[in-house]
This record gives sequence, structure tokens and C-alpha cells, in this order.
Amino acid sequence: MLSVFVICTVVTVIATLLPLSRHPHWIVRGMDFPRLQIAIIALLLLIAQSILLDVTAPISWGLILATLFCLIWQLTWILPYTRMWRSEVKTAKDANPQHQLSILTSNVLTPNRNADALIELVNKHQPDVLVTLESDKWWEKQLEVLEQAMPHSVKCPLDNLYGMHVYSRLTIDEHEVSYLVEKEVPSIHILLRLRSGDKVRVHFVHPAPPSPTENPESAERDAELVIVARSVAQSEQPVIVTGDLNDVAWSATTRLFRKVSGLLDPRVGRGMFNTFHVGFPFLRWPLDHLFHSTHFTIHSIERLPSIESDHFPLFTRLQFAPQSGAEQQGLSSDENHHQWAKEITEQQGVNELDVPQPGEPNKFL
Repeated sequence: MLSVFVICTVVTVIATLLPLSRHPHWIVRGMDFPRLQIAIIALLLLIAQSILLDVTAPISWGLILATLFCLIWQLTWILPYTRMWRSEVKTAKDANPQHQLSILTSNVLTPNRNADALIELVNKHQPDVLVTLESDKWWEKQLEVLEQAMPHSVKCPLDNLYGMHVYSRLTIDEHEVSYLVEKEVPSIHILLRLRSGDKVRVHFVHPAPPSPTENPESAERDAELVIVARSVAQSEQPVIVTGDLNDVAWSATTRLFRKVSGLLDPRVGRGMFNTFHVGFPFLRWPLDHLFHSTHFTIHSIERLPSIESDHFPLFTRLQFAPQSGAEQQGLSSDENHHQWAKEITEQQGVNELDVPQPGEPNKFL
């Protein structure tokens, strides 16, 4: 019995400590994902140790303390994404529809053929903007029915699981499709005009994940996130970054993105909104994100029903309220964070100037 507890505790400790390394290998970075699951395992292990071990033996206390450390450490990462934490983004008080912006983000899964389910959600929730990820020519054809109500669009159909489409009820003044880090992984960058006439810079991203079947390291994903973060950090415009980041909300890389960009996460203090994987309830993580500048407060954020993809859609309704949101504050950064960001981008030979800056007066300089 003791040997079983020793093995279980050692594995839990390794899984907890491994993400402390900045090594980009997919195994190391993959341990960022299951923090909630590891916390649950550590809690169950701690209960079993307390009941079944001889608590008078020093080794028992060593195992108990090690497991307790793992539990507390994992909780420090995930508690901000529970209602036990103070909300980072204010709840909107203004209900003026002229200043509202709603975005539905949906990774449709290219082989999925249940387009009707997504169309039904769009008709029900009436988002101002729909962005689809992993959408190909077939999906583009099916979604043509939305174009009467959402006449503004940017289309990048691909059959490599990285296609992307944007449909909008609101006017798109500028748009550009870019391949920021990898030549087959696009991103879309637009200048969106609200009903009030205010303009918002929006970046839709879907970097490739670190995995044994795609990129063995997270370097490409991390570089794309960092250059977008550095680009928007220099903007005084209202900014939104959304999409499937193939990273969890609490990872070191996503936190670096937030620290460098200065953008806010409306999930903090409200919930995890785990969008992946639909088919495995115990293995779900928040992979689909929406971050925004302090110009916005939030009406609602919700995970929508499955459309038979491996991702749930995410629906977010924001309020453009610069004065009300001015006091909001996200994660702070220091020189070490900016140096780490610089190292990530230099490794891939990219920088923030590669990111389109719709609406910026010097974008063509």
C-alpha cells in the first residue's frame, strides 16, 4: 500500500512541477492543461493518504505534505476562473444597443457536417459577429444562408483544419488575412465599426497546438500569441483578440499574453467556460478565448450547446464603455516578462510589426 501511495505522489508532484520549466516541448507545455484534473486527483489522493496511511510515520507525513502542496499549487492557477475570485471585468450597467458588441466563436471541426446546428445558434442568439475556425469550402457554402443578415465577411477556407471565416452584421472597414508565423496557419484582422460609429480593432487567431501530431513544441503557438500581444499593447484603440488559442486560460503562455498585451479576461471571477473536449467531460479545458481592452465591460459570456464539433461555441456580449471600464486592470508585467516575450519571438524570427494594425494611422509606414 505504501509503495502505491509513493508512486502516485511522485507522479502528482512531477505533473505539478513540470510546467515550471519554460521548455516548449509538448509534454512540458501539455501539463499546463489538466490543472483542474490534477487538483481533483491530488484531493482524492490526500483523502486516501489521511485515511489509509500510518500518520505516525515520517514518510506518511512527507507524502501528505507533498500532495497538499500539489493541491494548493494547482488551485492557485485555477481559482481565478471560479466565482470565488473577484471579477476582472465589470458587469455592464449600460444597456444601450448602439454600444454593444456580441461575438460567437465556434471551432466547427472540419469533418463535422452539422452546419444546421451552428446556423440555429446564430439565428437564436443573433451575434453581431460570427467567427468559425477549421471551416473549409463546404462550411463556407453552408453558411451562405447567414449572409443576408450578416452581409460583411472575410473568408479564408482551408482543408488543413485552419480555415477561418468571419461574418458580421456590423461594417468591416478594413480587413486582412495574415500568416503570422506558419505559412499554413492564417489569422484575420479587422477594423469593426459599431452601431455608434466607434471603431474596434479585432484579431481572430488560431495558432497550431503543441502536440506529437502537429508541432512537437509550443514555440510557433507562443510566438503568434506574443507578437499579437506586443502589437495591441501599443494601440490606444479598443481591441479584441478572440479565437481558439490551443492553450488554456491559466497557462504561463496565456498569462504572458495578457501581461504583455494588457488585455482583460472576462472569465476571471466568472467561470472556466471549458470549451474542449465535447466528448470527454472529465477532460475539458478553456481553449476558446476572448480578451479585450479596458474600453469594454461585459453583459454576458456563455458556453453554447454542442454542434457536434469537438469544441463548444463561446458567446460573449460586450458593452463599449470606455469611461466605466477605465479603472479595470488585468495582470501586471515586468521586465522579465518582456524579455521572455522577446526571446520567444526572436526564436521564430517574427515580431509585432508582422501583425496587421487595422485602423492605426501609421499602418502603411
